Amino acid sequence: MVFWLQGCTFNCPGCFNPETHALNGGQVLDIDLLTARLKDHSTNLEGITISGGEPLLQMSPLTRFLEIVRQTTSLSILVFTGFSWEEIQNLPEVDRFLMNVDVLLAGRYKHHLRTANRLIGSSNKTIHFISKRYTLQDLDKVPPAEIVIAPDGSVRLTGINPLQWKEGNQ
Repeated sequence: MVFWLQGCTFNCPGCFNPETHALNGGQVLDIDLLTARLKDHSTNLEGITISGGEPLLQMSPLTRFLEIVRQTTSLSILVFTGFSWEEIQNLPEVDRFLMNVDVLLAGRYKHHLRTANRLIGSSNKTIHFISKRYTLQDLDKVPPAEIVIAPDGSVRLTGINPLQWKEGNQ
């Protein structure tokens, strides 16, 4: 299950998720309600992914949410951030935050360094295995794209290297 957090000040050229940049957009959700919804689905999940926008701009509520997830489920936690590893070390609550993360993918997206491999959008990004739950070989097994078909029949193509519709395809 992926949680997209709203708000980003990096505005990396070529970002595939610019609709999450507005700091005042999105929907405000109560952490306890969000956790309850997650628990309702947790038996069908391996883990959660936190992305955005820039999740670490909401460090305090994000950390609280991850602590609850860690304490009440066996789900893995993967977090994408545009902050570099060095910048993360200087953020408040970083130790509490990292205690609740299995894998952290860090660094701003740089379109000229695009690689779209192992969940990494550009080659400057770094992978940090905070726990021993996953290895680099596990990331090699992640598909580069996914097709999401919504209940209303709409189709969304997503991923680090998303598929592209070609005219005439049905």
